[in-house]
Amino acid sequence: MMAEIIRGATNDIDSINRLTRSRKTRSAEIPDSHIDLLGKKSFAHLSSLGPDGEPQSHPVWYDAAGGQLLISTGTDRQKYRNIQRDPRVSVSILDPDDPYRYLEVRGRVVEIEPDPQKAFLDQLARKYLDQDTYPYEERRSVERVVLHIQPDHVVGG
Repeated sequence: MMAEIIRGATNDIDSINRLTRSRKTRSAEIPDSHIDLLGKKSFAHLSSLGPDGEPQSHPVWYDAAGGQLLISTGTDRQKYRNIQRDPRVSVSILDPDDPYRYLEVRGRVVEIEPDPQKAFLDQLARKYLDQDTYPYEERRSVERVVLHIQPDHVVGG
């Protein structure tokens, strides 16, 4: 049912926001034992479901606020199109100091926030590149959004 609702609303952020807010699911929290991973310069792997239902994994930068994981993406990316069809995602983060320590978050994108000034993208550039602005102009010129992921299930190892 979700695919039919979203399919006719290509690039319609309001449509997916209405859809995901109407879903009743449980919420989970990042355990205190792994909250430090959210501030580290580690890559996350965002998994979404492709056009034919196949899982796709995307290495991404991330941040967190208000109990949600935040990820920047361009509206021209496959992960954005995947999430328009189905907001369910999984994110895994390895501790860069101990690769046997990890965090897995299963949840859903509950909001797609436009980032026309690239403020969140620049925030990630400060975290990951120690630069005030994102330096790669070819990606900076693309329409950007912030994916807000609400955890439904969290595993720390």
